[in-house]
Amino acid sequence: MRIISGTNKGRRINAPKKLPVRPTQDMSKEALFNILNNHFQISNLKVLDLFSGTGNIAYEFASRGTENITAVDSNFECVKFIKKTALELDFDITVIKSDVFKYLEKASVKADIIFADPPYDFEEKTFERIVEITFEKDLLNLQGQLIIEHSKHTDLSKTINFQEARKYGNSVFSFFYVT
Repeated sequence: MRIISGTNKGRRINAPKKLPVRPTQDMSKEALFNILNNHFQISNLKVLDLFSGTGNIAYEFASRGTENITAVDSNFECVKFIKKTALELDFDITVIKSDVFKYLEKASVKADIIFADPPYDFEEKTFERIVEITFEKDLLNLQGQLIIEHSKHTDLSKTINFQEARKYGNSVFSFFYVT
């Protein structure tokens, strides 16, 4: 995986093979950030990266100047890797080891972007629960977006606050806005 743009543009990050992750592909990540650049001033955002895995998305935001990033993952090795890599790249990323659903239930954060990249094999109702908690707990700032990455076999279009889906290969980004 590599950082697409910003201060660390082109920097390759090699995650240990033992991590139980599926990092967002570079093509998909580049498309996502092109969309976000059209809607936001990236450097001014408050970002919550859920199911952070390798930290791929968090690093991309940090490289582009975002200073308020929280990465949440339940896997100890993933958390350790994100902390180590953030330190090496001089990124100020808050890393939290927690079950994402428990974190969201207790969170008192307000974010501009909540990005979630859960395991693709989750049932649709589990994906929907991420959306429900986000909006029930009012975790997004005004104009904020929840973005969920999922398999092309998952359809979240009937979920509350759904706005659009963008497909890139086998991956889909579903966007949910505060209405």
